[in-house]
Amino acid sequence: MASTTHDVSPPAGAAHERTHEPRPYANPYLAGIGLGLVLLAAFVFMGRGLGASGAFNSTIAWLVSLVAPGYAASNEFLARYLDVPGHPLKAWLVFEVLGVFTGALLSGVLAHRMSRTVEKGPGASVALRLGLAFLGGFLMAFGAALGRGCTSGQALTGGAILNAGSWIFMTCFFGGAYGAAWFVRRQWR
Repeated sequence: MASTTHDVSPPAGAAHERTHEPRPYANPYLAGIGLGLVLLAAFVFMGRGLGASGAFNSTIAWLVSLVAPGYAASNEFLARYLDVPGHPLKAWLVFEVLGVFTGALLSGVLAHRMSRTVEKGPGASVALRLGLAFLGGFLMAFGAALGRGCTSGQALTGGAILNAGSWIFMTCFFGGAYGAAWFVRRQWR
């Protein structure tokens, strides 16, 4: 019987290619239960839910305060992020986002899913794919500022405490995503 293990050395110059088969993704239902338990733990231990945009806002406020401290202190939006005792980057959401990034990196390495590639459909160029990704990221950041929270803050935390505005946000978010998908679907075929 043939072995199913593939211990083949990559050819010269192909050091960036994967040497192991990637592990399968986690069961989405178990991952959802795990995320719910993380959200519960955040409420129990931190006294608040999950979010991400606050970490970026804290970082931006700190960077602006380095360049223009008077402006940062007088700006109502930035000043509230500079009010953290000690340093703006000591806000709990900053540590949460650093932990998410570290956990995602570690998960990718352990599951053999790390590679230098841009995932795209055959009808899209790398430039188009990256352009659409950055446009989507900008729209999400702008929407998070308008909606007073990002997807994790609104949908997960707000949804968990049955905030009506968060449920409306989730409905609009999914509806908007389905609507926008119609315009870019050809890029993935």
